[in-house]
Amino acid sequence: FVDKLDPQSGTSLEIGSSGDTITIPSGCTLTNNGVMSGQNYPAFHAYLSSTVEVTNAANTKLAANTEVLDTDNCYDNSTNYRFQPTTAGKYFVYGLINGQTNGYRLYFVKTKIYKNGSEVATNGNTINDNVLYRLGVSVQSIVDMNGSSDYLELFGQVDIHANGTEQFLGASTQPCYFGAYRIGS
Repeated sequence: FVDKLDPQSGTSLEIGSSGDTITIPSGCTLTNNGVMSGQNYPAFHAYLSSTVEVTNAANTKLAANTEVLDTDNCYDNSTNYRFQPTTAGKYFVYGLINGQTNGYRLYFVKTKIYKNGSEVATNGNTINDNVLYRLGVSVQSIVDMNGSSDYLELFGQVDIHANGTEQFLGASTQPCYFGAYRIGS
């Protein structure tokens, strides 16, 4: 057992002898400052760049089209708007839907995480007195992914009390976003 390895001379340090195998956990790298990184990859975070109209109370996929982070190119930000990681494991998944209407008539906003086309987590808020025109609802969960065919999507619903326009709010300030990262095997 040792607490620290320092080179005898110079700046190079050899661990083991020629032909030895040194095991580092899958998806990790050891940097020159001795910090192991990469355990939380693949990872992505994307947001909706501009406001879009949605159908009243309809389950609608968030088309988070602007990537902030996509470490392993596993998020499709132009066609399916889904995350399909290539490394198996448990993933922390999160999202936020900011629903709004053109008047103070919101009834409910819901945000849902889907895995392979089926809902795995949901959160929602209901407003009964016609006093809000915008409401953000977040959802988070831990989801097992197989690293090949499993995929994740974020859906939301906006419902209003009366006639009007329902929207997912989009902007560079990220009022609607979707993301995930690997937390372990």
